[in-house]
Amino acid sequence: MALKTLSYRAAGPLIQKYLSLEEETITTDLIRQLRVARRRGYLSASELEDVCRWKSARAIRHIQSNTAKAIQVKTRTALSTRSERRRLETLISLKGVSIPMASAIMMLLDPKRYGVIDIRVWELLHKLGTVTKNAKGVGFSFSNWYQFLMIIRHFAKMHNCNARDIERTLFFAHKKFQKGALYAGEV
Repeated sequence: MALKTLSYRAAGPLIQKYLSLEEETITTDLIRQLRVARRRGYLSASELEDVCRWKSARAIRHIQSNTAKAIQVKTRTALSTRSERRRLETLISLKGVSIPMASAIMMLLDPKRYGVIDIRVWELLHKLGTVTKNAKGVGFSFSNWYQFLMIIRHFAKMHNCNARDIERTLFFAHKKFQKGALYAGEV
């Protein structure tokens, strides 16, 4: 997906101009619904399916092939560790959970500290020179995700907002500057 020529040379001024602190109702509702899972310390199978439907329903059959016990054990492990690497690796060990899906799980459980890594956000950060690897924003690695986390947390601290606010701002800025559609059927 190509982007139009940007009048920005860095992410900071773009974020400053387009910063949005307004979350979509469907996302707010899901974050609220998942508070019980966060307090409990793990996701149930139906909660993981809800996350999947929100992020990318294409993966639902894979998500549903996990046992309820596996989902409970792995999400409990991911939520209880202090290691970002272990958190991510544990989540992606579930069937149907890619790095973007894992980042969606974490964001919906803790939007203050996490955002969703996505082709749009990564492509925009790459175009601005904020990230220099993986120009297409596909096949993310742990190091891509961790770099993304550090970037959005940096800007969140700078703007006194949630990491999700920064990620969402970049997502919608990409939509504003993209040429054509990212996916078939997109307007």
